[in-house]
Amino acid sequence: MKKLSMLLMAAFVLILAACTSDSDVEEEVAETEGDSGNGEAIDFSIMALPNSLDPHAANDGYSLYVMTNIYETLVKLNQDLELEPGLAESYEQISDTAWEFKLREGIKFHDGSDFNAEVVKANLDRVRDEEVASPLSFLFTEISEVEIIDDYTVQIHTDEPFAALPAHLAHPGGHMISKEVIDADYAQMEEGGNPLTEVNRTPVGTGFFKFEEINEGEHITLTRNEEYWGEPAKPESITFRAVPEDQSRIAELTSGTADIIYPMDPNDVQQVDANEGSEVQQRPSANMTYLGFNTEKEPFNDENVRLAIASAIDKNAIIENILVGIHEVAETPLNPTVHGYSENLEPIEYDLDQAKEYLAASDYPEGFTAEVVLNSRTHQDVATYMQEVLSEIGVDLEISLMEAGAYQEYTANGDHEMFMGGWGTVTLDADYGLYPMFHSDNIGAPGNRTRYSNPEVDELLDNARVEMDEETRLQMYEDAQQIIIDEQPLIPVFHTTLLTGINSDLDGYYQYPSSFPYLKDLE
Repeated sequence: MKKLSMLLMAAFVLILAACTSDSDVEEEVAETEGDSGNGEAIDFSIMALPNSLDPHAANDGYSLYVMTNIYETLVKLNQDLELEPGLAESYEQISDTAWEFKLREGIKFHDGSDFNAEVVKANLDRVRDEEVASPLSFLFTEISEVEIIDDYTVQIHTDEPFAALPAHLAHPGGHMISKEVIDADYAQMEEGGNPLTEVNRTPVGTGFFKFEEINEGEHITLTRNEEYWGEPAKPESITFRAVPEDQSRIAELTSGTADIIYPMDPNDVQQVDANEGSEVQQRPSANMTYLGFNTEKEPFNDENVRLAIASAIDKNAIIENILVGIHEVAETPLNPTVHGYSENLEPIEYDLDQAKEYLAASDYPEGFTAEVVLNSRTHQDVATYMQEVLSEIGVDLEISLMEAGAYQEYTANGDHEMFMGGWGTVTLDADYGLYPMFHSDNIGAPGNRTRYSNPEVDELLDNARVEMDEETRLQMYEDAQQIIIDEQPLIPVFHTTLLTGINSDLDGYYQYPSSFPYLKDLE
């Protein structure tokens, strides 16, 4: 893991230092003529359907799994985890506070409208529009202006230097939406409608799949974009089906009803691998799974209470006994694959006697009862272990399993006391791993579901965003992480290994560390 982390860090620095057009990418621009292949209809069973198909409205995994196949970004991560041009054919930093993007010409949206500089400006203006109130606006708050130079050139200006801008544009929040649909959304807002409505109803991107239909609560179908500007997708269609129960998803895979299932519990890997015709693909992630506290509610506004619980949890026992050795212990807020991960941090160690001392020093020395909410079987198994060990220090844990959509809303609104959650650092940069999760500006749906607020952490994260000296920037992230660890608004529990069940006859499946599936090359 240390070697991988170092390689990724080095790659990230080099990418930001010199990022312009790539000849291989330019070859892909040419319109592909001839047979695009018959392909297959792929059935993909996931735990829940998206909360929204509007890239500016949703930041949950299930929404992003679908949207990454409909929309595209100016900049993208390739399968070597390197940033490269996407809808932009090249980009460069032209001053400390300005980046210039040359756009590919001749690209059409699924509705036939043109992709151009006006579209880029409309998208980046919308995601930052306070009236729209996008929960992903935090990705682009450093942008001060999007300037159209000509039909296929834009300059993006920032208030201060912002080294992570290309990485942020590669995030799904940077997906380009048809301007026709954006205009329709603003039109219905003027008539009294809610923002972020029309794009969800009519999702139109430039991607290799296009939206076909939705059956609420059951499935979403995408079909191959035959007019795609690059090489068309191999599958004829992708149908995402909502199958909340783990064993139901496994039954669909092993019976041949589903081609791919995600997520999977570690305890089910052997069952799927033993079945003829199916297998489990395991890939490294950029994810961190945690036990979170609502720091605005008693008793979790008491730091000693949080430290008591953190000290009482044996993470190694969880990995070995609950997760069958597949995932890895998490001691810090960032996954080792993320640029900004540090081995110099001092984590909270498992120490039951110390846990009792922390609780005795709190305002709740006799213990208390609290509810933990979660939305997966894996999290439920981990919480059940925690329920047993926390009883030894006088904490009575009540476990509530919720449907994924209800869980997202409940924890975003701050109705919870404790929760099991996960965060994937999509950009592989510490800014995205820390800023939405721990900055007080992002309390609620953007990512800070612990409702944590510390002015010193806010200042470090703000300053790191605009710091151009990489060594200084990394030190700021290290300092912020140590404060977060010392105050424990959440307990990092494990770093996920991505587990996907797949039909053994399928080739070409890839999953990014963010957990986003790449489905274009399936055959």
